[in-house]
Amino acid sequence: MNTIITIGRQFGSGGREIGEKVAEHYGIKYYDKELITKAASNSGFCKEMIQQHDEAPTNSFLYNLVMDTYSFGYNASNFVDMPISQKVFLAQFDTIKQLAKEGPAVFIGRCADSALQDLPNVIDLFIYADEDYRIHEIMHRYPDITTEQKARDFMNKKDRQRQSYYNYYSSRKWGAANSYDACLNTSLLGVEGTVDLVIQLVDDFEKRRNAD
Repeated sequence: MNTIITIGRQFGSGGREIGEKVAEHYGIKYYDKELITKAASNSGFCKEMIQQHDEAPTNSFLYNLVMDTYSFGYNASNFVDMPISQKVFLAQFDTIKQLAKEGPAVFIGRCADSALQDLPNVIDLFIYADEDYRIHEIMHRYPDITTEQKARDFMNKKDRQRQSYYNYYSSRKWGAANSYDACLNTSLLGVEGTVDLVIQLVDDFEKRRNAD
């Protein structure tokens, strides 16, 4: 097993749980919130600061400016004047690239697919689900969300944040089929069925790469 799996996900679709189960199946590392601790350690930013800006949308600098600064490193003059949200993104972006060098892993969100787009052993997935399925999952996961409307409002807010963050920092479009290698609907197969399908995709991907 030498494949790195990135997972974008709609809120309430089960993407995090699917990623955990896939990583457990292959016995590989899993990175979601763990990236916050890693990025804090690598960058010198405090963990709370990275948590505050984690997958948070921004409207200040242009994507190209951020990427140009990243290519020149943290000592670039642009980096000094860059808003903290961009600095946090670069810290996570850099951490993802470093962790990918250590071996196969599952990365959840945070534009990991863009960070690793030049690697040949990466498969990019997007997990989504029907609205009713996600509302049910959100109400089950968050006991304080007691009505479907509250769950829907929370779901839409989180999805807008993820979409804004991804579209800002990536050259791709969040949730668009051509941004990923496969898009999977958990309301069709459930979490376990989707995990099985991901494993089949990864196994077939590995076989094709090994045959080349």
